[in-house]
Amino acid sequence: MLNHFPVMIIALFLISLCVCVNAVAQTPETGKMMTRWAKMVAPDLPLPEYPRPTMVRPDWLNLNGPWQFDDAKDGEAPPLGRDLKERILVPFAPESRLSGIHRHAERVWYRRTFEVPAKWAGKRLMLHFGAVDWEARVWVNGVEMPVHKGGYDGFSFDITKVLKPSGPQEIVVGVYDPTDRGPQPRGKQVLKPQGIFYTPTTGIWQTVWLEPLPEAYIERYTAVPDIDAGVVRVKVSVAAMTLGKPVTVSVMDGSRKIGEATGEPGQDIVIPVPNAKLWSPERPFLYGLRVSLSDVGKTIDSVRGYFGMRKISVGPDEKGVTRILLNNKFVFQMGPLDQGFWPDGIYTAPTEEALKYDIAITKKLGFNTTRKHVKVEPERWYYWCDKMGLLVWQDMPSGNNDTPEARKQYEAEMKAMITGRNRHPSIIMWVVFNEGWGQFDTERMTGVAKSLDPSRLASNASGWTDKGVGDLIDIHVYPGPGSPKPEATRAAVLGEFGGIGCYIEGHLWVSEHWGYVSASDKNDLQRMYDKLLRRVYQLKDTEGLSAAIYTEITDVERECNGLLTYDREVVKGAIDRYARANKGLLPPLGRLEMRLPTSEETGQTWKYMTVKPADNWADPDFDDSAWKSGPGGFGTKETPGAIVRTEWSTSDIWLRREFDWTPAGRSALELRLHHDEDTTVFINGKRVFHENGYMTVYDEYPLSREVNALLKKGRNVIAIHCRQTRGGQYIDAGIGIRHPVPSK
Repeated sequence: MLNHFPVMIIALFLISLCVCVNAVAQTPETGKMMTRWAKMVAPDLPLPEYPRPTMVRPDWLNLNGPWQFDDAKDGEAPPLGRDLKERILVPFAPESRLSGIHRHAERVWYRRTFEVPAKWAGKRLMLHFGAVDWEARVWVNGVEMPVHKGGYDGFSFDITKVLKPSGPQEIVVGVYDPTDRGPQPRGKQVLKPQGIFYTPTTGIWQTVWLEPLPEAYIERYTAVPDIDAGVVRVKVSVAAMTLGKPVTVSVMDGSRKIGEATGEPGQDIVIPVPNAKLWSPERPFLYGLRVSLSDVGKTIDSVRGYFGMRKISVGPDEKGVTRILLNNKFVFQMGPLDQGFWPDGIYTAPTEEALKYDIAITKKLGFNTTRKHVKVEPERWYYWCDKMGLLVWQDMPSGNNDTPEARKQYEAEMKAMITGRNRHPSIIMWVVFNEGWGQFDTERMTGVAKSLDPSRLASNASGWTDKGVGDLIDIHVYPGPGSPKPEATRAAVLGEFGGIGCYIEGHLWVSEHWGYVSASDKNDLQRMYDKLLRRVYQLKDTEGLSAAIYTEITDVERECNGLLTYDREVVKGAIDRYARANKGLLPPLGRLEMRLPTSEETGQTWKYMTVKPADNWADPDFDDSAWKSGPGGFGTKETPGAIVRTEWSTSDIWLRREFDWTPAGRSALELRLHHDEDTTVFINGKRVFHENGYMTVYDEYPLSREVNALLKKGRNVIAIHCRQTRGGQYIDAGIGIRHPVPSK
């Protein structure tokens, strides 16, 4: 019921839409890279769903739709009472195609009018903004509201006293957003997108709406479950409150009331939840919540919400290993990195169905967790995580934080994120910093997060600069995987790994694309993914790893590391196979017998050149007598995973090695390889393998059955070309036979 609202309210919206100054239906712009939901965007009322599902009242008015729009200048007077030259479809940012504008601007104006429904007479009227990036100045009927700074948190104004007695009421919004020219929290938004940074969002990007309220009203509440005591503790804040107005909280199991208690605003109201149905990814049961404010026995305000009876904590498992515990039990958390970008809406999903799809496909792929990466979503996204059962690691969007003022703003926005989203049972963790981006006062900031919300975990820093505080020790390894060691009070997690690039023609943002490592096609991607996940589950058992986050769920602009394409049209492989891997249901691998050893244990002698040789250098009868000889591996000693015995620091290296071979029939051959970066392998003059990118560990790659025919009894030659462009560099290889697992 939370995603529906009365037909009367729709009618009232359409009436108000008709009086919007010069408003016409804004047709979303189309383009090459759009999602299938773009054509479903209603040009008069996009995203019509109730925007605050944890705290529902029956009366409201959606102000999404066509607004007047124009670029602005610094210091310019607000355009009060005058038309603007363009139309924009709110809540899509002007950079998006769905907005109908499709360009960036640092300063912009919005303008529209509305009429107050007659039945709201005598009520307070609140104007709500889901999110505006970044600094918002709002005028209602020419009266300026307090300035709001923050691109991810909702804010509201009581506009009752500035309303006209009747007729059109004017809203003007001025926005300033310096993107990466400013120090404010912005996540991955940059003015010049490239690599892991993407298109910016300016202005209104979440729902704008009106709500009538009584003189004294419920401002917010928190519901903290305690599964050990079998209760839920609810604290209610009331605005414009005078003494003697109690709050009653009812807990519902469907339509059945199972508990109720009355108390004072600002104090814990404790309601028993007997024989609680615990919330988990497998069974995401939600209890209904009714909060009512009374005066002399009469209800003057009430809201509907929900909560989940679940507990997240850190403690020892049955073997004494420090783990993340869900409902007092260790549940391995496996999830993707979710950037929350869309090719048509940028920061804003085109429709509710699109929003739900990302969560649904994450679940179908076998994940039980997701990491919302340096972005905060609209509340409805978390609502569907609550409903479908997806654990959420919530990042604080990063910023520069290089001045006292910027750090103060970061802290304010982090507090707003926590207090604005802490009613969602799906959120189990706050990530204070990501990879040292703008990291400061880590111990204090982690303490702030924990003090604001002691019922959830706090990660002081996901990757890079751990300060020994919070509930987790979190590393990033690409492609990985890897694991830190659990500590007495902190669980070990792998906050990012993977990043296997696989591009799909016809589903690219631009022709330029990249991944941390490369797969040649979908089959290769799944093979590599299975291998990574097999190792992840080994680390769970051998090293005490509690969770792992794979980069990533979808491609994002130039970044093609997704299991899905950016437009969500192609899943890069079989869903059921990914699901089995993500749940650790992988068949065991047989033993790999190395017939041509790598240099991991003993340096193997290779001939090598760092100056381009003749074109036939890979042929078995090529004369390499003038080449140098040296033991493998070849590279620089700082390269991750490298075992360097011969220094190689030029851009290219060519390697040759003779070896004897005994025919292996139809046995499965695998190339064991560690390369940084682009590598091509030849056997007896025929190219048998090529991969761009780099590795940080040795890995195996199945060779085609045709390679068996290339290998001859007696003398053979393996030849390798490796090209390096930046960072570390390394090359080593060997060939083995994979023996099947013995049948029991």
